[in-house]
Amino acid sequence: MVASHGDAAAQKALEMRLAAALKSDVPQAAKDFLCRKLSLIGSAACVPTVAGLLTDEKLSHMARYALERIPGPEAVGAMRDALPKVKGKQKVGVINSLGVRRDKQSTAALVALLGDSDQQIAGAAAAALGAIGTPETAKALADFQDKAPDALKLVAADAYLACAEALLADGNKADALAIYKALTKSKIKHVRLAAMRGRLAAAGKK
Repeated sequence: MVASHGDAAAQKALEMRLAAALKSDVPQAAKDFLCRKLSLIGSAACVPTVAGLLTDEKLSHMARYALERIPGPEAVGAMRDALPKVKGKQKVGVINSLGVRRDKQSTAALVALLGDSDQQIAGAAAAALGAIGTPETAKALADFQDKAPDALKLVAADAYLACAEALLADGNKADALAIYKALTKSKIKHVRLAAMRGRLAAAGKK
């Protein structure tokens, strides 16, 4: 990898060799290593190979590690496509990664998962929607505040706060202020205090 630095052709050839090795019968530890290296030099070309590991219980985490870091829409698209194919911890992981990539195209699928019977999945979906931080995810999280089961009330509120922070960072002050204002009425003390501080920050006050 060091030798290929700055040489596009050499780096592309190395990427293909790493991807080919990933499809072989090398041990799990080797595949973990390969995913780490592809996270550094990977492109759309290796995405199908890496994405093929998303349903593997032992390798899904490292596949996501790589796909979160490989630039371009292909990597995030592969995780989006895998969402209905994975279950349990793998599904939670893919949801988390879509949040990391702030994938707006996953919004509808994530909103649907807010009602999942598995509370880990529902909670992960709420957190991902908060991280994506758009007016659409804000609306979904606003509705979820009242609908969330007691065990997810804190997760729902924290996701709503995160959404406000993302909106504010993107320059959408009005929607961020609306969220902060709503959360100043929260029954959860730290959420209420965070919302008050956020409201002042968004208004430009100390």
